[in-house]
Amino acid sequence: MTPLLYSFRRCPYAMRARLALLHAAGPQVALREVALRDKPDAFLRASPSGTVPCLVLPDGVIDESLDIMVWALGSSDPQGLSTMQPEGWAWIERCDGPFKHNLDRTKYSSRYPELDAAVSRDRAALFLQDLNDQIGTFILDRPSLADLAIVPFVRQFAFIDKTWFDAQNWPRLQHWLNRFLSSDGFARIMEKYPPWADSGQSQPFPPNDASGRTDPPPLW
Repeated sequence: MTPLLYSFRRCPYAMRARLALLHAAGPQVALREVALRDKPDAFLRASPSGTVPCLVLPDGVIDESLDIMVWALGSSDPQGLSTMQPEGWAWIERCDGPFKHNLDRTKYSSRYPELDAAVSRDRAALFLQDLNDQIGTFILDRPSLADLAIVPFVRQFAFIDKTWFDAQNWPRLQHWLNRFLSSDGFARIMEKYPPWADSGQSQPFPPNDASGRTDPPPLW
């Protein structure tokens, strides 16, 4: 059985999973794009949480994005991305915890009328300032899983108000993000697929690049 990946193109959790699968250069999975407002029955039966990403394997289901990343890079890691210093995991924990908490309260402020979105933005910005101060070329001294895990969430925050984001004094963070946005890897994980239905056809992922290769691209 080919592993099945239930995904949603714009979800940062699903993006990080696709990034890991792309850079792992392991066997292709069968990608099924999920319409979140009309979730297929097969997806709901497979996913314990009903959320993307969800990877269905012959011997079980992986329902958390970081676990999918670890699984992908554990089977094939030609760029050594999973050979990461412990502080990489600490940066991911900060991203997934307080930063994501404040990102949501900035982006989806109408859901939190009791909160001041500007305060949430300022709190999120504390993490981004620290990240800017940490980044050289990458978050650590070499490309790692931390870059793949964190960049989709920085992207999501940046596009809440890109003019504001670009005006901040975060030159290294902005350069890091812009390199990702202009990379071949980003283009390949953001290809558009029609929503999958229970009787539909899956898409092979990672997709071949323009030359027909499935080799992992450089990490921006």
